[in-house]
Order: sequence, then C-alpha cells, then structure tokens
Amino acid sequence: MVRGEFVFRAAGCAACHTDVDNGGPFLAGGRAMETPFGTFYTPNITPDPEFGIGDWSEADLARALTHGVSPDGENYYPAFPYCAYTKMRRDDIAALKAYLDTVPPVSQPNRNHELPWYLSYRPLVMAWNWLNFTPGEYLDDPARSEQWNRGAYLAEALSHCGECHTPRDLTGGLDSDMTYAGTTAAGPEGKTVPNITSDRDTGIGKWSEDDIAYYLETGMDPGGDYAGSLMAEVIDEGLSHLGKDDLAALAHYVKSIPPVHNPVKKRKRSKRGEFD
Repeated sequence: MVRGEFVFRAAGCAACHTDVDNGGPFLAGGRAMETPFGTFYTPNITPDPEFGIGDWSEADLARALTHGVSPDGENYYPAFPYCAYTKMRRDDIAALKAYLDTVPPVSQPNRNHELPWYLSYRPLVMAWNWLNFTPGEYLDDPARSEQWNRGAYLAEALSHCGECHTPRDLTGGLDSDMTYAGTTAAGPEGKTVPNITSDRDTGIGKWSEDDIAYYLETGMDPGGDYAGSLMAEVIDEGLSHLGKDDLAALAHYVKSIPPVHNPVKKRKRSKRGEFD
C-alpha cells in the first residue's frame, strides 16, 4: 500500500466523507453526523475545484488538519477531528494530499449544517479552541519502545480513537479524566461507545494484544461477536487495510492505556447479529 493511501485508511477518511447510506459518490461528502450540538454534514474532499478541495495546496490541507482552519480563514467546527489530526506528521499530510489528488473529482455541493442558531456564529469556535484545543505534532516518548510510540501515533493522531471513545464535557471537549473509557448515548450519532481501557470489569483488560489486533483487523472480538455500526465502518474502510505490524503496534498501545472503571450500557444485538 502506498503511503498516502495508508494515511487515508488509518485516518478513517472514507467512512466519514462518503454518504454510503444514500448511495453518495466516494468522498463527495454529505454524510450526516448527529451530535448533541446539531447535525453536521461532512464536506466533499474529492479534487473537484469548485465543491471539493481541488484548488487546495498542501499547506491548505495541513492548516485544516492541524489547526482546523479553512483556506479562507474560517474555523471548522470540532466535529472535524482536527484536535487529533494536529498531531499528524507533516510528511504524512503531504502523502495524504498526493493520494487525495488521485481520487476522481465529483461536482457535488456541500450541505449546510443543521445547528441551533447560537452555534451558527463560527467565531465561537475560537473560544472553544482556547478551552479545548492544543495544537502540535506528535512527539515520540523516549522512555517508551518504538512499537509503543508507533501505536500511540496511530491511535492519538491518525485513527483519532479518543474522539469517539472518550466522554465529552458540557462544552463538547474531551474529558481527560475519562480517556478511552467509553460513552453512553451521548456518543457519536447517539451510539454507545465501549470502554477500551485496561479495566478488567468494564473495559477490555481481559483481552490480549493478539485479541485486540485481530479485532481491529476482522471485527471479531474474543467472544465471537462482531463489531457493528460505526466501529464496523472504521474497521472495514480503515483499520482492516493496515499491515500486521501496525495493527500489533496499535494493540500494544491500547493495551497500555490505564484502567478506568466506567460501565456503559450493554449494546443490543442487531438483526444481522452485529451490535449497534
């Protein structure tokens, strides 16, 4: 796999920017993302020069990913996970831009978000950033192994695992005391997101690193159940395309996450046998 496609898969771009449920074109946006703050619609990231990002430079993409700011200087809403992408290495951003430039352009306009009136004033995002956003590229921890640092980079920057698996406070910022401890119905699109800390009772502390890596590759957990809903998309469109070494590194890092006791409600099995 070429590096740009690897970054694209690891970052989960396909799942968010393609409106699969409504038969939308690849990466043309329009997917609805329901949150407690309103419904956001993902943008067109094909190289179409009018409605996509065809006229963006590499610097434009870097600024969007690492600071949440458009080429026109407009702040993006933090439904776009720039708080994690800010940790991306600049050579990975360059590789991603090169890959996105090869995608067929789609001339599809973006949909307006459906938000409460008081959130339609985008400069409010600057205040949110002051409270919740710390920009900066991921730096390896010299006290940790190469494998741990690789897994940390994948989890914290590219795959932005904490954006879904960490509860949020009243402002919508991540609750640092509950990192990776899962969420209830206030999670992405109103879904329950499991606790993936090493807590043995409410997390995945009983899973081995091999269990975690296999789950990320296939979607099947140690009990024989399969991921469903949003996590199934993350695996099918993203993580399953990663190599064995990267999956092992990601599993190694996840296994090292300190335990947080946080029971979330049990997921209900869907008609397809998957979990919602």
